Amino acid sequence: MNLLVLHGPNLNLLGKREPEVYGSLTLEEINRSITDLATELGCQVTFYQSNSEGGLIDAIQGAGDSCDGILINPAAYTHTSIAIRDALSSVRLPFVEVHLSNIHSREKFRHISLMVPLAVGQICGFGRESYLLGLRALFSHIKSAT
Repeated sequence: MNLLVLHGPNLNLLGKREPEVYGSLTLEEINRSITDLATELGCQVTFYQSNSEGGLIDAIQGAGDSCDGILINPAAYTHTSIAIRDALSSVRLPFVEVHLSNIHSREKFRHISLMVPLAVGQICGFGRESYLLGLRALFSHIKSAT
C-alpha cells in the first residue's frame, strides 16, 4: 500500500510558528513519526509539502496513478480551496483530512472545511497524533475495502 502525505502552506514552519497553537515539533519530526508508523503497518509513505495551491493540486493529480490513498493537512486551504477539493474529487482516492489544532475551537472561519464532505474522515486537535490517528484510519479503511 502506497500513501501520499500532503502538508499544506506554512507547515514547513512548524516548530517556530505559533507553538502555542501548533506545538513545538518540526515537520521533519512529524514525518519521522509517520514513517515509523507506516513501517509498523507495512505501508509506504511519500511526503510532499507546498505553500502553493498549484503544487498541492499537482501532487494530488499525480497520486491518482501511484497511490492508494492520501493523508492531507490542507492547512489554510481547508477553508478556501475549491481547486484542491476538485482535485481530491477527481482522483477518487480515499483520503483523511488532519489538523494539528482543533479547527472547530478556533476562529469561526476555520470551522468550515471544503474537503471533509469528500473525506473518509477528519481528525483534528491532537497535534502529531492527528497525523498518526489519520494514518491508522486511512490504512484500515483501505485494507477493509480490498
